[in-house]
Amino acid sequence: MAQRYVRVKTTQGHIHYGLLQLSHSVQVFDAPPWLKGQPTDLELQPDTYQILAPCSPSKIVAVGKNYVDHAAEMGTPVPEEPLLFFKPPSAIIPAGGAIRYPQQSERVDYEGELALVIGEHCSNCTPEQAHGKIWGYTIANDVTARDLQKRDNQWARAKGFDTFCPLGPWIVRELSPAAQLQTFVNDSDRPIQSSPIDRMVFSPDFLVSYISQIMTLIPGDVILTGTPQGVGPLQIGDRVRIEIEGIGSLENTVVSSH
Repeated sequence: MAQRYVRVKTTQGHIHYGLLQLSHSVQVFDAPPWLKGQPTDLELQPDTYQILAPCSPSKIVAVGKNYVDHAAEMGTPVPEEPLLFFKPPSAIIPAGGAIRYPQQSERVDYEGELALVIGEHCSNCTPEQAHGKIWGYTIANDVTARDLQKRDNQWARAKGFDTFCPLGPWIVRELSPAAQLQTFVNDSDRPIQSSPIDRMVFSPDFLVSYISQIMTLIPGDVILTGTPQGVGPLQIGDRVRIEIEGIGSLENTVVSSH
């Protein structure tokens, strides 16, 4: 099993980065691992912490319509260049956190995605340089108020609600280019999204390079790489689980915002 890098909060309220052991204890680091954090003598026992989202980014840069089949199901062509938008860091929730269904929307969709975590400052990088700037990989759900996305001329509102970016549960350093991404709702064992991540139109290295030509990426920033076909609506009470082979699973429940 790949090493799992976590960010946790202790029962005393202290936040630490660390390495999750097979025993579910956490070996604490003295800083985020992408900032050269090193293991300390502190080890947290399983009942003394809760897992948070695995990083705290300055920005979340997301990519729209990065799978051909998803662009087709949205009734649009594949963009000639990556289609970028932002999600605010305030949208992040951890695995197990509740997605709040906003009163303003009547259609909230799941979008399972591979997320990249940046490990070094990245500005005007080539794709070859950009590969070394990706510190690791985690799972995201780009929750979207689909009706508001269609109503507005830009996507800030539809993508930006609090709780609309489940992220985690941990980061792994390496990932197979052909890893399978699957999304499940409730107790169904049949995925409603299923695609190898190498079906992306624009690869992770290309995306990091392209974004770095526009804005400087800093350690801990997150890039969402797009969702495959099969997006669909969530209802209050639903549980949505996104699995990526080689990482694990990210599960969240939908609740009313009242």
